[in-house]
Amino acid sequence: MTETSPVALLAVNLGTPEAPTAPAVRRYLAEFLHDHRVVQLTRWLWCPLLHFLILPLRGPKAAAKYASIWLPEGSPLAVYTRRLAGALQARLPAWRVVDAMRYGQPSVGERLKALRADGVRRVVVLPLYPQYSTTTTESVRDVVTREAAGLDVRFIEDYSTDAGWLAAVVGSIRDWRAAHGAGEHLLFSYHGLPQRLARNGDPYPQRCEASTRAIVGLLGLRDDEWTLTYQSRFGKERWLEPATDVTLRELAARGVRKVDVVCPGFAVDCLETLEEVGIGFAEEFAHAGGELRYIPCLNDGAMHADALAALARHHAGEQA
Repeated sequence: MTETSPVALLAVNLGTPEAPTAPAVRRYLAEFLHDHRVVQLTRWLWCPLLHFLILPLRGPKAAAKYASIWLPEGSPLAVYTRRLAGALQARLPAWRVVDAMRYGQPSVGERLKALRADGVRRVVVLPLYPQYSTTTTESVRDVVTREAAGLDVRFIEDYSTDAGWLAAVVGSIRDWRAAHGAGEHLLFSYHGLPQRLARNGDPYPQRCEASTRAIVGLLGLRDDEWTLTYQSRFGKERWLEPATDVTLRELAARGVRKVDVVCPGFAVDCLETLEEVGIGFAEEFAHAGGELRYIPCLNDGAMHADALAALARHHAGEQA
C-alpha cells in the first residue's frame, strides 16, 4: 500500500442489540443464530426451533441481562468498540478508521459501501477476535468476501501471540493487581466452542492455549497459580472444557477464597464479561464463600490501541 493510496482500517466486532428490550434482542439473536458458521444444523430443523422456541424464551431473559449492564451511551460492546476505533484513528491519522459489527449495526456491508463511495480502495480488516475461529473470524471473512468487490483487502486473521497485544494484556493484569492486590488464583476465561468443531479442525482451543501460556510466562506465574477455562455454553452438546463455572465451584471446594478472572478472548467488555462473569459467576462464587474479582478487558486503553495500530500498519506493509 503506497502513501498516496487511501487506506482504511475496518475494526469488526461481533455485534449487539440496539436496545435492552426483548424485541431488539430477538432481532439481534435471529441474525446471529442464522449464521451457518455459528449453528451448523440443517435449516429446516434449526429455523423452526430458533423462531418458535429459542427466541421467544431467550429474548426476555437476555434483555434483562443486557439491561443490567447497559451504559448511558448504549451497549457496552458498541460503546467500547467505538471508543477503540477513535483511539486507533488518533494513532493512524492518515487512515480512515471505522468500526463495524458482524451482526447488527453498523453492518460490515454498509461500512464497506461507504468507504468505497468515499474513494477508499485499500482496506485492512481487523476482526476483534484475538484467537482465530471458524465461528468468528471466518464468519467476518465470509461477509467481507461478499461485500468487498473492487477493494484491495488485507485480512488480519489472528493476533493471539502478537507481542504488542500480549504486552497490553500483561500490563492490564499487572496494573489491576497493583491497584487491588493479587488474588489466590488467576482464571483465564474464554468464550466456549462445541467440542465437535475443535475435533473437526477449528484451531481455536490451541490459539487460546498459546495466548494463555504466553501471558503466564510473561507474568512469571507457576502452573498451580492459574487455570484456562471456557464460558458461555449454549445447547446440549458438549463444549470445550474445563468450564468456567464448574472450575470456580471446584476452586471454592478446595478452599480458594479470592479468584481474579481475566478474559483475553474479548477485545472489549460485553455481556459475556460484565454480566456472565462480573455478575453471574461472581454471585455464584460469593454464595460459596469466595470473592471473584473481574479484571476488565483492554477496551480503548492506550496499550491496546498501540498494539492494534501497529498490527494494522504491519499488515498494510507500512513501517511502524
